[in-house]
Amino acid sequence: MKIVTYNVNGIKARLPRLIEYLTEDQPDIVCLQELKSSDETFPVAEIEAAGYGAVWHGQKAWNGVAILAKGATPVVRQRGLDGEPEDEHSRYIEAETGGIVVAALYLPNGNPQPGPKFDYKLRWMDRLAARARVLLAEEVPAVLAGDYNVIANDDDTYSVRAMQDDALMQPESRECYRALVGQGWTDALRTQFPKGGVWTFWDYQAGAWQRDAGFRIDHLLLSPQAADRMIDAGVDKAYRGRDKASDHAPTWVRLR
Repeated sequence: MKIVTYNVNGIKARLPRLIEYLTEDQPDIVCLQELKSSDETFPVAEIEAAGYGAVWHGQKAWNGVAILAKGATPVVRQRGLDGEPEDEHSRYIEAETGGIVVAALYLPNGNPQPGPKFDYKLRWMDRLAARARVLLAEEVPAVLAGDYNVIANDDDTYSVRAMQDDALMQPESRECYRALVGQGWTDALRTQFPKGGVWTFWDYQAGAWQRDAGFRIDHLLLSPQAADRMIDAGVDKAYRGRDKASDHAPTWVRLR
């Protein structure tokens, strides 16, 4: 079973690339982020025509997450995170499909920092951690897949110096991420590539793709029951180099 996290950076603008990926690669489950689409304008017909069922949590022009499953429609368990009722950002959806609980998440960027956006990021991470503890207590195969907007280690970026003032690499962001993993989750890509140097994102600016000046911010965290089934993990990097591609590449884990 191949489970993918993929920030599409606008599903309508990137729909040909997404359908291309689904058709060519045939992953079993795909978690999408940054749909930039309202619930009403989500392209469900095109996705179903490609052989996938879908559930989504949209927001006009911003954010938005979805879970796709090949040949099935995931069963939604939760949209949004508890703890901040006034939060209207569509950043979390959780569903069950194929005997696995999967969450697609799009963590706040947090820039500029310090400031209210960074404070919101840290509060959101605390709320995610609370939900993650609930999932662990269920003792089921679970995957938290998404764009975490956290560069967890120095070797997860092409340049520590270039990113040192960014919200993605602040000590508070890293500590929240490490505390989440420390609950008992397995970072699939880190486990497969313990020395780092594997990127999932390349900015559109300054020839980042051409220079391979990227960093790793798309993560798949596995519960112990899912980690026991892990075979492999990686990044489908070539899709970042296609015409009008997202600035993220599909990032995946394969389970027995």
